[in-house]
Amino acid sequence: MTALAWYNGAPTAGVPLSNRAIAYGDGLFETIRVEHHRASLLRRHLRRLARGCERLGMRIDGAALDREIAAVLDDHGSGVMKIIVARESDERGYAVPAHADAARLLQFFPREFTADARNSEGVAVRICRLRLSEQPALAGLKHLNRLEQVLARSEWDDPAIAEGLMLDSSARLVEGITSNLFLVRDGVLSTPDLKRCGVAGILREVILEQLAPGARVTDLSLDDMVAADEVFLCNSVAGIWPVRTIDGLHKPVGETTRALQQRLQQLIEHEAQ
Repeated sequence: MTALAWYNGAPTAGVPLSNRAIAYGDGLFETIRVEHHRASLLRRHLRRLARGCERLGMRIDGAALDREIAAVLDDHGSGVMKIIVARESDERGYAVPAHADAARLLQFFPREFTADARNSEGVAVRICRLRLSEQPALAGLKHLNRLEQVLARSEWDDPAIAEGLMLDSSARLVEGITSNLFLVRDGVLSTPDLKRCGVAGILREVILEQLAPGARVTDLSLDDMVAADEVFLCNSVAGIWPVRTIDGLHKPVGETTRALQQRLQQLIEHEAQ
């Protein structure tokens, strides 16, 4: 898949060495589904990006970013748009220069979205051996430091396994490598608390705020997942994936998961009007 890319609004084939993403991973990113020239849940993605910039003390030209996104959407109808913001500085060292602004890198990966069996039939997942580090200062952020996910994804090469589930150093459930995790037991929906580590995903936010506002955010264990009646994963590009098996443990695709898929589709169709 060939990506199109723009750096601070200009077409590019690379990133300057002054960008601190290269040396330090000093930045944030958003990955957004685009269909019919519309970026799904765009305002939510941009709000999360702004919150992340505030937490990292990073200045970003929001008006310029809005213009650049609009230009990409005008020219490209279907695919995945990735937004990266990262500080720039010609100075060496970890210290953040007083006048370091965040550069904007937009990438577009053309793709046609068709019916996906993973949404309807469910997926097989595994428990990753690698444990996520607990760092509350970065918890929830979609920051550029993804080596833990890279190492976790290298643990298997079986194409039948769609995702890996990650625990923290205290054996609490956190998330999937590229997704958030929800459990259903006795009709009650729960998702891991991400106050120590993990990415607070946009679709997770939508489920908690709009689709199932009564869901619990709490610490969860492997025992909780084994006892759950339903398990599903979600992210804003793939949607909701029912989990069919976890390291061979079978789970049904249940009514709560199906209902949330339907409500999500209705929400997306309403936004597109």
